[in-house]
Amino acid sequence: MLYALGLDTSSHSFQAIYYMVKVRQDQPLHGDGRVNLEVWLRQLQEINPGFDLGRLRAACDLAEKAEERAVVTNTIWASGRSSFRTGLDMADILSELRMDEDGIVAAIIYRAVRENQITLNHVRKQFGKPVADLVDGVLRMAAISNVRMSDTPVFGEQKDQLEQAKMLLIALVDDVRVALIKLAERTCAIRAIAKDQPAKRARLAREVMDIYAPLAHRLGIGQLKWELEDFAFRYLEPLAYKRIATLLDDTRSGRQAYLDRVIETLNKQLKVINVKAELDGRVKHIYSIWRKMRRKGIEFSEVYDVSAVRILVPEDNDCYQVLGVVHNLWRNLPHEFDDYIASPKENGYRSLHTAVIGPENKALEVQIRTFEMHEKSELGVCSHWRYKSTGDTDEPVAYRERIEWLRQILDWREELGEVAGISKELLDEISFDRIYVFTPEGHVVDLPQRSTPVDFAYRVHTDVGHKCRGAKINSKIVPLNTCLKSGDQIEIIVGDKIEPRREWLHAHLGYVSTSRARAKIQSWFGLRTKRKNTEEGKQLLTSELYRLGVEDLDLNSLVAELKYKKINELYAAIGAGEVNVIHAVEAAVRLVEVGLKEKQLSLLLGGDESEPGNELLIDGLSGMGYTLSPCCEPVVGDSIVGLTNETGEVDVHRQECLQVLQNASAGKLIRLDWRNETAATLAVLIEINAYDRRGLLHDISGVIMSEETNVTAMNMSKNGANNQVLISMTIDVPTIYGLLRTIEQIERLTNVISARRLDKS
Repeated sequence: MLYALGLDTSSHSFQAIYYMVKVRQDQPLHGDGRVNLEVWLRQLQEINPGFDLGRLRAACDLAEKAEERAVVTNTIWASGRSSFRTGLDMADILSELRMDEDGIVAAIIYRAVRENQITLNHVRKQFGKPVADLVDGVLRMAAISNVRMSDTPVFGEQKDQLEQAKMLLIALVDDVRVALIKLAERTCAIRAIAKDQPAKRARLAREVMDIYAPLAHRLGIGQLKWELEDFAFRYLEPLAYKRIATLLDDTRSGRQAYLDRVIETLNKQLKVINVKAELDGRVKHIYSIWRKMRRKGIEFSEVYDVSAVRILVPEDNDCYQVLGVVHNLWRNLPHEFDDYIASPKENGYRSLHTAVIGPENKALEVQIRTFEMHEKSELGVCSHWRYKSTGDTDEPVAYRERIEWLRQILDWREELGEVAGISKELLDEISFDRIYVFTPEGHVVDLPQRSTPVDFAYRVHTDVGHKCRGAKINSKIVPLNTCLKSGDQIEIIVGDKIEPRREWLHAHLGYVSTSRARAKIQSWFGLRTKRKNTEEGKQLLTSELYRLGVEDLDLNSLVAELKYKKINELYAAIGAGEVNVIHAVEAAVRLVEVGLKEKQLSLLLGGDESEPGNELLIDGLSGMGYTLSPCCEPVVGDSIVGLTNETGEVDVHRQECLQVLQNASAGKLIRLDWRNETAATLAVLIEINAYDRRGLLHDISGVIMSEETNVTAMNMSKNGANNQVLISMTIDVPTIYGLLRTIEQIERLTNVISARRLDKS
């Protein structure tokens, strides 16, 4: 049947275009041109009887009123198209694809949210988190439209922007409904661009051909794939499109009469073998004809499967019976038979395809499949997807399996390898452990998970990294240690001087996660004069030790511990970034028995391990003191037992320790357990000196909460003369990184003069 393309229908060459695509039904209208929502909703419910019309009506009312307000305030969609009507068009498409109610609601209001007519928060409050999450997911996918399709590699990479866009798509989509809503939106967009500028039409057509038609194919949705391909082809190759459309139209009446005769012959033969079947004649869609002509170097007249007959039967066995009938009637063409029932395509497509020399010595393609196979070929994933229902929180495993299945469907990596000659190692590297973000110009940059704006800056260019002074994510200024997410647009604020910050190298502050950025920063500091590195290294180490309350330190012992000859050599190494200051601090603390091993911080901070307060970490001691045995060095998480010694204390050993095995029969063993394996902590006293202001304690508490520590005691005194406050807080800390990060984050707060750890004694 003919699909309305918005073309000049007076030209016969565009009158026979979509024989296989469903005719688009216009929305029912009132006399004044407004949509008749009640009729539209009833039509929707006929296809989906279980839908809540009240909820759908509320979504329509919200989108329509939002657009009316936008018209009044002159903030309407720049293209002049109706976001409300587009939402209804999307809902119509998705209804035919068996979309669930949440997906239909999200489609109706998506465009209004994207055009800032309503907020995502409003959607969440009125329609719930599942709908808001779907809209948010489609909004993030909209970032793909910003990808600049260029054959020129960006930043020296060998992967082009098309590949990056595909990887971005995979990274963004974790719910198949998001992909379906985006497909519907792009279908509406390309249907409506006939009157747009040629450059805009070409850009959208290229995006659809490169990204969304392959996505529809991967999801097995034939009806959208054909439509998207033909629309895109029309705008990318208008002359070739018009020529094939004209040839199809010139032979349309004769071809239809021929197909009618073929169907009549087949019906008679199928009645003989008592197979109930539905037969339909169709014409291959235009882009597919052109692609075959180009691939095989043939003319239109040599495309044997321009005309085809589809036969639908109830059972799999019927398919092969019908195939026998077809081959008995007409001679089959060699090498033109495919059994996609026994060997389905990668997107799940199943059917028998054969080509024969039919009546009048004309080539004819015949497709044979069951009704179920046909439904899946048209609807693909939509024909069997079981959507996650509201409140369905008892199936995390099944849900993860569905996401993994979706990602496998969307994974273009095999195709990319074939087309671009990319190695398997590289394909494995550009997988789900990457994120995909945008430059302000729309280029895609791929980075490892947990990357920050600093990592991004060094990924763009070394000088951009060295000059980085701030960053914006999606137009909002953010801290430089903010983790990036796929779809974010990053803008780096640069200064005039090439001068990276030394704190970027501090692992506990989280400024840098990529080895590339870290190496560039270390290299810059390494090239500076040794004297300056020595001065800054000394200042850095002294500052960190002060924060931790480490005072009585033998520097010569520290130098020997870290295998340097002189203290200035150690300072210079710290200043150049060759030695992480945290490693030096850990070594220093070990020497003064403050104890900052990451896994045993809670056991060693505070002095004597046998103090009764430390019993809190181990169950089963019954009030006895203990020490951690140096022979096996148990840490939190190990299976442990105790051995009583001559003094009546308990030596804590790993269960498999040789000492335990040798004393197993001596009656000295005590069964022990770590009290809390996942969060072993010890109370640490810190002191904060600050100028008083409104909200100071609130901000300090915010840091404590964000670092997942806990305040167990607090004391505050104020000096009215200089408006300074001295705050003493006892906090629970699990690791050296947690303690230092907490102290440094507090010091960064407005009005805070200093923060440091104190000796509780």
